[in-house]
Amino acid sequence: MSEASFLGKIRSLYKQVCETEWEANITGVIIALLSILMMVWWRPWGAVGAIRNWGDWILYGLHLYGEAPKSPLVDSGSVIGIGFLGGAFLSAFVGGQFAFRFPPYREAVKGAIAGVLMGVGSTLAGGCNVGGMYNALGNLAANGFSMWLGIVAGVILGLWLLYKEMEHISWGSNGAWTVELPRIVQTLLGLATLVALIAGARWYSGYGGEGDVKYIASLSGVLLLAAGLGYSMHRGRWCMIQGFREPHMTGDCTLAKSVALSIFILAIGGAVVKYAVPMRFEGAPLLDPAYYVRGTFGWGGVVGGFLFGLGGMLAGGCGSGTLWRVGEGQLKLWIVVPFFGIANSLMDKLFKAYEFEKNGYLGRKIFMPEVMGYGSTLGIIAFMMALWYVVVTWNEDSNKLIVPM
Repeated sequence: MSEASFLGKIRSLYKQVCETEWEANITGVIIALLSILMMVWWRPWGAVGAIRNWGDWILYGLHLYGEAPKSPLVDSGSVIGIGFLGGAFLSAFVGGQFAFRFPPYREAVKGAIAGVLMGVGSTLAGGCNVGGMYNALGNLAANGFSMWLGIVAGVILGLWLLYKEMEHISWGSNGAWTVELPRIVQTLLGLATLVALIAGARWYSGYGGEGDVKYIASLSGVLLLAAGLGYSMHRGRWCMIQGFREPHMTGDCTLAKSVALSIFILAIGGAVVKYAVPMRFEGAPLLDPAYYVRGTFGWGGVVGGFLFGLGGMLAGGCGSGTLWRVGEGQLKLWIVVPFFGIANSLMDKLFKAYEFEKNGYLGRKIFMPEVMGYGSTLGIIAFMMALWYVVVTWNEDSNKLIVPM
């Protein structure tokens, strides 16, 4: 087929959209824009809400909880997770990149440990890397900086431990194998996934009325926007933990710069949604300013971020990175998710029972514009993202921050 022909151009477009790995900065911008749209549509997105809901159901199925959790089909966090997974599956199928990838025995054990660390850490920090850091900063919450610091420390320790593991541990290095699916089967599964997402959105949108029924109807947009996020992250192989890891492992700062850019764009969108837009609608807030502002600006955010970053290193992915890797058949991450969900569910129950966050045990709750105004808040976030950019690009040339093997 000639590349100059009409069909050749269609094939070229398909390759760019469905098969080629997207450039990191373009992916970061797309993720920020989809995140802003999710804010406007319903609420900020996150990964831990879905994983906790699924963990609640596992524990309920084991008769450890007496009351059934909210249905995964109407819980907004779970629907975000379902949509995200759907988008990741779609990307992997249409790109011909799906396979059942069974990990070595040691990696399977590490997946279980990683899930527990990520579940505990995300409870302490008030969210995973998305809700506790990325969307926290995008929603102008100071606790995002606490988790950011903790994640950096956790990733560095995790990288050092991985080096020691490579040097001293040989147990469980076998057992890995892969089951490939024929490309035609993947294409058909991709079409089925696309049909399922559209049908699901139509099913939700078919509800009318007020109250809870109206809420269910709004999940149509939540499902599709989350699918867009899952698709984009998989196509760009965009993982925040990798953005923290690579500067200290190889010196590569590509993803780190992309994450910084994405956070700044999201913060501008969050400021517009929480301040500028309501000013044109008689003061009625389009988005509750308290969203993703958690009382973890302090030790909770730092320690939680540390445990989460360490767990993410053992898992090989962050909260969102774990889900899109599930979507391409990485079975190690299929192990991470249930352990993550169970640990987060149990910790969440404990913290709510004793009102850890409400009583200020984890840190302070600071919505930065209330302290310094919107302009200064955006200035600080811009400064911190620029500083991160300068540090990682300097390290790319100097290798001063590389963790030695």
